[in-house]
Parts: sequence; C-alpha cells; structure tokens
Amino acid sequence: MFELIRANQRRSALLVVAVAGLLVAMGYALGEMVQPGAGPAGLVAGFALWSVLALVSYSSGDSIFLALAGARRIERKDHPVLFNVVEEMCVASGLSTMPAVYVIDQDAPNAFATGRGPEKAAVAVTAGLLERLGRDQLQGVIGHELAHVRNRDVLFLMILGTMAGAIVILADLGRRYLWYGGGRRRTSDKGGGSGAVILVVALVLMVVAPIVAHFLYLAVSRRREYLADACGAQFTRYPEGLASALETIAASKVSLAGVSRAMAPAYIHDPTAAAGVSDAPSWGSTHPPIGERIKILRSMAGEASLARYQESFSKVTRRPVGVVPAAALAEERAGLAAGPTAAASSLAARPPVPDPRTRLDRVRETTDMLWRLKGYAFLPCACGTTIKAPPAYAGQTLKCPQCGAPLQVPRPAAATQ
Repeated sequence: MFELIRANQRRSALLVVAVAGLLVAMGYALGEMVQPGAGPAGLVAGFALWSVLALVSYSSGDSIFLALAGARRIERKDHPVLFNVVEEMCVASGLSTMPAVYVIDQDAPNAFATGRGPEKAAVAVTAGLLERLGRDQLQGVIGHELAHVRNRDVLFLMILGTMAGAIVILADLGRRYLWYGGGRRRTSDKGGGSGAVILVVALVLMVVAPIVAHFLYLAVSRRREYLADACGAQFTRYPEGLASALETIAASKVSLAGVSRAMAPAYIHDPTAAAGVSDAPSWGSTHPPIGERIKILRSMAGEASLARYQESFSKVTRRPVGVVPAAALAEERAGLAAGPTAAASSLAARPPVPDPRTRLDRVRETTDMLWRLKGYAFLPCACGTTIKAPPAYAGQTLKCPQCGAPLQVPRPAAATQ
C-alpha cells in the first residue's frame, strides 16, 4: 500500500513540474512580449501568481470547494448509517483520521472528497445518493472517495488545477495585451526581427500551453479515477457494490446544479455529463467512460485485488499499459508469498450483505436529516404522530393533528452551523 502511495506521489511530482514549466515559459514569453529584456520579470510574475493561488488553495481550498458545492457538515446522530460506512472504509483503507462528513441538499446522486491529505480531509455526498443507494453500494462510493484521500489525490488535484488556472490567466492577459495594440508596438520597437520571433513564440504558448495543461489535468484525473475504483473494490472486497453504484449514478436524469468545469474532476462521476451509461470516450471529459469503469469492476470475477483490476482493465480497454503502479503490484505479490492463505482470503470478493432498509426508509432517513439541518424540531406525540416544526415556531405550542394534544416547540439551545 505504501508503494502505491509513493508511486502516485512520484508521478504527481513529475506532472506538477511539467505544468510548472509551462507556467514559467508563459511568464517569460509574455514578459519579453511586453518589453524586450523583461522575460525574467515575467517569469517572476508568473511564479508569484501561482504562489498566491497555490497558497489560497492549500490553506482554504477545501473550505471554498465545500462552500461552492453547498455542502453542510453533519454529525453521527444526523445519519448513523453514513457515519458507520465512513468508519468502516477508514479502517479498510488504513486511514488513521476520519474525514469530516458533509451532505449536499441535491437530488442528483454524486459524491466527492477534498482536503489537504489524510489528516485533514472531507467527504461529501448528495441527498440523492443516500436515497438511491443501498449499504453495499454506499460502501463502494465511500471506498472510492477515501482512496482519493489515502492516495493523496485531493491535494495534488487542487495544486494542479491551480497551476492550470494560472496558465489560463496568463494567456488571457497576453491576449488582452495584443488586442489593445501591444503586439503592434512590440514589433515596431528597435530589433523588430527578434521582436517578431518573441511575439510568435508568445502567441504559440498562449494557444498551446492552456490546452496542454488542460489535457494533462484531464489525463491525470482519469488515471486517478481508475486507480480509486481499484482501491475502492479492494477496500470493500465487493467490486459489484461500486459497479452498481456507478450504474445508478449514471442512470439518473437529475442534474447537479451549480457545478463548474473546474469542480467536476473531484466528483465520482462527471456531473456535467449526459445521463446514461456510455462506453464512448470523450476528449473533453474529466472522467473515464462510466460504462468502461463498470465493465472493469464486473470483470474482476470474484477477486478484489489490484492485480485482478489490472487484468480486467487490460481486457476491457485493450490497452497494454495499466493504471496500477508496478511497485504496488509487486507489494501485493510479496504479501501473497509471505502468507498465501491469509492473503488469498483477504483478496477474495465477499458476498453481498442484505440491507434491511427499503428505498422508502432511505428517503425518510435522508429527508429527516435535511429537516434537522434546517433547524426543524421533531415533536413526538403519545398517539404515535411526529410533527416537524419549522424554526419560526420555536417556543410556541402546537396541537397534534391526530389527537389534539398540545406539543411545546423547544427553543434552540445554540445556533447551529
């Protein structure tokens, strides 16, 4: 497991360096375009822009993301089943710190994880996800998201997204400079020949660098989705749980409101994608085809190992290069060699566990949680009726609609977030 994390970190560092190189080249070329000899100053300005954005992303990127998603933090009493599943997946994934749990009041089923790393992370699910998924399916989704946390994907994607955003900002500044006549002034300066060359280079970088950064970002996002699927199946020991959850999520025709393209890579399924299970790849998508992901998981044939996922990936996608690092596969093989009986039993897929809750039970459970988050008071009556009183009725006395008994609405002890 540690080898998997280290291999992931090495690849992450290389990609960050590659995108940072594009950012530095953009700053230098734009500096020279504005003023001959000002390339170093442009380089410093580009790095300063990235530093500010990276600092904001590192210090409060998770809070900003959760706020933009409309997520609200909940406690165990609000949804015990969800908390229990998160705890189980923390143990299975080896995380020592349980992430904060958030709920988004939207009917579209989806989920994401965010944070700086395993010690400070959060997992958020929509109300629609809690209503539609059984316990095994919910385990699969949470296992997938905690794999992103354990593999250090959450911080890396925030930093890489910040770099890509800085490149786009620099390109936009360069285009504005050219639009308002800066390019004509630049080529009319002394040494116009070299000025024209610098201008051409800057123009090429303004067009190519944002595209390259964007596709690097997409490629990294897709690879990490595959790897999180593999780890999620390993954590739950039930690949079908995640496969059926993805199928349910993709089949939903309800759109997730308020999600930008910058936020889309964090979700387990692209919230901007069309409804339906598709195997067709899309160059502009932040995620692999969900139909392909489902087929890979269902091809694991009773084994929840990284090696089996790798085999299934190659079989379904027909790509010679897999997604699980070789070091992680070697570590898994070494574990089998050290203790074949125990290791083999830990890799075998488990049978499904029946969920006693019906769809109606899950809807009621989720709806009650949302009412509580909105400050509604639950007033149980001796006749068996429960009244949900809005916050505006705090301190008042209501009558039970069934038996007419008076019910006192309590005042909140303290303001809740």
